[in-house]
Amino acid sequence: MRSRTAIAVAVAALAAPAMAGAGPARAEGDKALGEYLSSECVTCHQITGHYEGIPPIVGWPDATFIAIMDEYRSKKRSNPIMQTIAGRLSAAEVASLAAYFGSLPHQQAK
Repeated sequence: MRSRTAIAVAVAALAAPAMAGAGPARAEGDKALGEYLSSECVTCHQITGHYEGIPPIVGWPDATFIAIMDEYRSKKRSNPIMQTIAGRLSAAEVASLAAYFGSLPHQQAK
């Protein structure tokens, strides 16, 4: 019978590759709050997900949305409008927007 330590080490070794790209743990976002906050976003980003010069943000995985907003917040991405918007949102608000937009289906162009 294996010791608990050996099992814990084995589990950690198996989990390490999956955790390598993971950033800090974040609470799951509140979709209702995200929908409430989304009005500023959909002024430019089409809720249908269609692309007309401004990238669509619907259907993105939460982690992708959060990472991109963090890059705007830290000014690693160079769009002054998005830097301003991301800079005034809390981590919980970004997570909520990610949950809301991630739950929306990307519609195909007709």
